[in-house]
Amino acid sequence: MNEAARETIKQWHRIVATRDMEALADIVHPQAVFRSPVAHTPYPGAFALCLALSTVIEVFEDFTYHREFEDAENGSAVLEFSAKVGDKQVKGVDIIRLDADGKIIDFEVMIRPMSGLQALAAEMGARIGDQMAAMKKG
Repeated sequence: MNEAARETIKQWHRIVATRDMEALADIVHPQAVFRSPVAHTPYPGAFALCLALSTVIEVFEDFTYHREFEDAENGSAVLEFSAKVGDKQVKGVDIIRLDADGKIIDFEVMIRPMSGLQALAAEMGARIGDQMAAMKKG
């Protein structure tokens, strides 16, 4: 992973720690893709990615990153996390792919267990489901 990509991952950690989601747009490529743990097809565009991540940071409680893995060859990072959604505990990973300039080009989230994922899906759907569905339609 190049230095620009490493700096973006550091910036992402700062954004999460401070909940300064306005800074997110600075590190996301305009053609970025968000891959939700509950949707089969990805959501295209920086706006969709920023909307999803800005919302989920409000939904998650006690969000903590535990481990980070780097794929230097492909410019990717995998960040393992845990959080709560209501009374459900979740464990997951963020798989972040960055371009040569260090911008996030692909952000994929995987979460378990199913009960926690269902609670997250319900809460996210209630908050931004209509907006995200409209973005898929173009």
